[in-house]
Amino acid sequence: MSSETMSVMPQKPRKGFSLPHSARWPVGFLIAALALFALYYFVYYGPVDPDFKAWVQRWLSIASMNESLVWVMCALGLNVVVGYAGLLDLGFVAFWAIGGYTVGWFMSAFFQQWNVHVLGTGPETARGLHFNFWFVLILAGLICAAFGVLIGAPTLRLRSDYLALVTLGFGEIIPQIFYNGDDLWGFNLTNGTKGILPADPVPAVAFDKEGVGFRDLGVFDHLSKYVIFVVFVAVIVFVSLRLREGRLGRAWLAIREDELAASAMGVPLMRTKLSAYGIGAVAGGIGGAAFAILINGVLPDRFNFSISIILLAMVVLGGMGNVWGVIIGALLISWVNSTGLPQAGNAINETFDTNINFPSWSFLIFGATLVLMMLFRREGILPEARTRLVLREPGRTEAEALGADLEAPAPELDALPEIEVAGDSTNEGKRS
Repeated sequence: MSSETMSVMPQKPRKGFSLPHSARWPVGFLIAALALFALYYFVYYGPVDPDFKAWVQRWLSIASMNESLVWVMCALGLNVVVGYAGLLDLGFVAFWAIGGYTVGWFMSAFFQQWNVHVLGTGPETARGLHFNFWFVLILAGLICAAFGVLIGAPTLRLRSDYLALVTLGFGEIIPQIFYNGDDLWGFNLTNGTKGILPADPVPAVAFDKEGVGFRDLGVFDHLSKYVIFVVFVAVIVFVSLRLREGRLGRAWLAIREDELAASAMGVPLMRTKLSAYGIGAVAGGIGGAAFAILINGVLPDRFNFSISIILLAMVVLGGMGNVWGVIIGALLISWVNSTGLPQAGNAINETFDTNINFPSWSFLIFGATLVLMMLFRREGILPEARTRLVLREPGRTEAEALGADLEAPAPELDALPEIEVAGDSTNEGKRS
């Protein structure tokens, strides 16, 4: 085509700038995180109306938001195990506990028999193990990865209900060890029911009314911890998405869909399953370490079996296998449990002059929500495309009914009419 012809052809109007589909969710969550940061900074350090400040503290307090972000970290880790690899895990609270106790062991004066300081923030004369938090964070991830492999190794031959029972057993054993670990053959490992308090401060960038600076964070530096937790969530999300698109993620999805077919296609089942347990446990350990610096220590009664169930519900209700759906499910459920239901109950009681203890009905409301979701939207709030197709596939009886006419015998064809060809009979005989 000549240049003259190209110049005569009408040019298509240029469309305005639009984000790629894959970038919309990350940009949306980034905008939401920045908006919440601006809101909290303005409420706590700016000239704001006292009534508005009280409303924010009641309905969207920064302490409850930080705790919700911890739930998000652990739910994303469980999503790797359950949502990607399809391995039902009912003991994920064990990794949360291990990550928290790693902070308690290496960032406190608990072990008085030792005096080790590695870039820690505690006094030089204080006894105990005082490591820098950022080193302990990596250590918590590595320890949880090792325990994830140890827990996953005995379960390689198990599936479905049997796998759930084994992980349930590990999830019950490990918290009980922490709860009764004040006398393990004469050694105090966990301080029993008293827990390990307090933990050393975290050296990080601080945000306060004086501006931005680098210092040791205190117990009430919630805004700075909010920034740290958002960064943790962003890193876990990035790793989860990259893994899912890679070769390992495709192997996980193959095992989730059909383990036998995946094995026949050359997927190494043992190595792939162990990697799912280990990588998911790393996210759980990071969440446990974040929770320890949030409450300034670690307590054994915060790691019960119900946490594993709530985490699994966050993954399933949010959208199993979908990172953004899991984030929405974790934020929604954690906010309702900590703030939404009590505050909504108070508002209803004040409006209608009643005296109903709505938090005591939390399990009833939660159970009813699970039943309704499983009946009408079992793929979750924001499902993964593959999961949506599988769960919305018609049942066997429907498929048979739809294809009944295809399976019916074809009608018999009428005999073709005989075709007489005019010609010389002598020639026809010679041809035959």
